[in-house]
Amino acid sequence: MKIWKLLGVAGLAGVAAGGAIIARDQRQRAQLTPDEVRERLHQRLAEAEKDDGAAAEAGDRGPGTGDVG
Repeated sequence: MKIWKLLGVAGLAGVAAGGAIIARDQRQRAQLTPDEVRERLHQRLAEAEKDDGAAAEAGDRGPGTGDVG
């Protein structure tokens, strides 16, 4: 029966730790100004476009573009 108590305490500790991580993430996001959010989104878009361009140059057509049959 002690193993179940130990597992229960470990589960509660895991839930508490997860909640703390989520709360910290939300606080960090709340501190961003709209201009900072916009800048980050533009950076992510530029990186995604750069990655797509590199894949196109390598001949990678992506999933779902191949012939089936």
